[in-house]
Amino acid sequence: MNELLPLIVAAPLVGGALLVALGRRLPRRAAETLGMVFAAVPAALAPALLAGSSATAGLSEWVGGWTPVHGHSVGIVLTGDHVGLGLAALVSLLVLAVLAYSWRYFDEPPHRHSGSFPALVLLFQAGMCGFAITGDLFNAFVFFELMSVVAYALTGYRVEEARAVQGAFTFGVVNSLGAYATLTGIILLYARTGELGMRAVGRALDRQGGPDGLVLAAFVLVLTGFLVKAAVVPFHFWLPDAHAVAPTPVCMLLSGVLVELGVYGAWRVYWTVFAGPGGVPHPDAGRALIILGTLSALVGAVMCWKQRHLKRMLAYSTVSHTGLFLIGVGVLTPAGASGVALYVIGHAGTKAALFACVGILLDRYGSVDEHELHGKGRELPVVGVLFAVGGLALAGAPPLGTALGKALTEGASGAWLTVVFVLTSAVTGGAVLRAAARVFGVSALTGRAAPPPGHQAYETSGEDEEPESTGTLTRVPVTMLAVPAVLLLGCLLTGSVPAVARAVARSVDGALPGGVTAPAVWSVPGVLLGLLSTGLAAGLAAYAVRRPHGSRSGGRDLTAPLRRLHSGHVGDYVAWMLVGMAVLGALALPGVISG
Repeated sequence: MNELLPLIVAAPLVGGALLVALGRRLPRRAAETLGMVFAAVPAALAPALLAGSSATAGLSEWVGGWTPVHGHSVGIVLTGDHVGLGLAALVSLLVLAVLAYSWRYFDEPPHRHSGSFPALVLLFQAGMCGFAITGDLFNAFVFFELMSVVAYALTGYRVEEARAVQGAFTFGVVNSLGAYATLTGIILLYARTGELGMRAVGRALDRQGGPDGLVLAAFVLVLTGFLVKAAVVPFHFWLPDAHAVAPTPVCMLLSGVLVELGVYGAWRVYWTVFAGPGGVPHPDAGRALIILGTLSALVGAVMCWKQRHLKRMLAYSTVSHTGLFLIGVGVLTPAGASGVALYVIGHAGTKAALFACVGILLDRYGSVDEHELHGKGRELPVVGVLFAVGGLALAGAPPLGTALGKALTEGASGAWLTVVFVLTSAVTGGAVLRAAARVFGVSALTGRAAPPPGHQAYETSGEDEEPESTGTLTRVPVTMLAVPAVLLLGCLLTGSVPAVARAVARSVDGALPGGVTAPAVWSVPGVLLGLLSTGLAAGLAAYAVRRPHGSRSGGRDLTAPLRRLHSGHVGDYVAWMLVGMAVLGALALPGVISG
C-alpha cells in the first residue's frame, strides 16, 4: 500500500493540469464534474490507507525510488501516519464539499475560463495533502508554498474588484514573508545537521548535545511561517482582510483547513525536530505556544464580538479558536493533542457550514452586514437553523464534535486555561447566535431593527456587497443547503459516535513518541463546562439583541485601540509579525540558555 501514497498528491495535480489544458474547450458543468472526480480520488484513497495501516508504524514511500544512500536521504519521502492521512482525508472531503457548493454558486465564468476555479481548487488540494503527508522539511516548504500561491489567487479570484486584489496582496505579502522565515530556518537546520528529513534532523540535533543560539533561531524562524499561516496573534492580521474579499467557497477552505494546517505544521515540526534533548525544552516551547495561544483566543474573541460584517466575524472566530488549538498543542500531552484533533475536525465542518450560510445571505440580499440584514432571513428558516446550530457548535454545545474536542483539551490544560476556553467559546458562539437572532429571528424576540452605529474609520460594515451569483438568488439551490447540513451532521457524528473519538485518539497517540492512548470520552465536567459556555453564549446573544437602543451608543468603546491596530496597512502587519518573532524567541530563550 505504500506505493499508493503519492496518488493522494498526484491525482489532484493531474486533474488541475488537465483542467488548465482543456478548460477552455469544456462547458462549465463538464469542467466542474471533472474537478469533482479528481478531488474524490484522495477523498477515497486517504481513508482507505488509514483503515489498512497500523496507527504506530504507518506508511512510507520514497517517490521515484530515491531511497537514502549511506543513511542520507536524497529523494522525496511521503509519510502516511494516521494523523497525516486523516488530515489529507479531511482536506479532500472539504474540497469536495466546496466544489459541490460552488456548483450553483458563482456567476458564469468568463468565456473559455470554465475550468479556472476547479483547477485552482485542485492545485490547492494537492498542496494541502502534500503538506499533510510529506516527511521532510524542504518538501513541506514546497507544498506549503504551492498551497499559499494558489490561495492568493483564489482570494483575488474576482480580480475585477480592487478590494479583492488588495486583500490578496496583503495575504500574499505577509504569508510570503512567513514562508521566507521558514525557509531560512530550514537552511539553518540543514547547515547544522546535513539532513532534511524531519526525523533525521531531530536525531542529528540530539546527537550534537543541548540547544544553542542556532537551534533557537531555527525554531523561531520555522515556526513563524506556520504561525502566520495559522493566523495566531500577532501574525493574524491578514486573515480577516482575506476573508472579507474572498469568494465564499474559498473562505470555507481558508477557515476550514488552511489555518489548521498551520497548527498541524507547528505540532509536527516540534515533535519530530525540536522535542529531543538537542531541541527546545518542553517547558519553554509549551510556555511559548500557550501564551501565544491564549493571546489569540482572547483577542480573536473580542474582535469577533465587535464585528457586524459576518465574514469578518467568522474570521475572527477562527483566530480565537486557532488560539485554543495552540493551547492544546502547547500542553504537549497525548490528551491535549487528541482533544485538538477532534476540535479541528468539528471546527472544520462547522466553520465551512457557517460560511456557506453567509454565502446564501450574500447572494440573496447583496449584504453581509448584520444590521442591514435584520429580519430579512426569516424567509430562510432552514438556513437560520443551520446558522444557529453552527453558533452552538462554536460555543461548545454537547454532543457536537467541537464540544468533545473542547472538553478533552480543557481537561488536559488545567484550571485557569479552562476559563479561557469557556469564555472565548461563549463570546465567539454568542456573536454568531446574536447574528442568527437578528437576521433570522422572529420580531417578538429580537425587537426592532437596531439603528446602525455610525461608521468608524476602523469598522467594515458589509453593506452593499456584490452577490457572487448571477443576479439575486430567489430560490436557494439544494446543493447550497445540503452542503452545510452535511458538514454540521459530520460535526455531530464526531462528538456523538464514540468509535470516531477513539480512532482519532489512537491515531494521535501513535504519532507521538512513546504514545499512550489517552481516553477520548465524554466526562461529567466536560459536559457541564460545555453547557456552561453554551448558556453564556445564549445569554450574551439575548442581552445584545434585547438591550435598549439608547444604551448601544453610550459610553466609551474600550476596544477601539485594539480595533485600530487592524488598520489594513500591510506595513503595520509586517511590523507586528516581527514583534511576534521577537516574543516567540524571548519565550523560548530560557531553555536554550539553561541547556
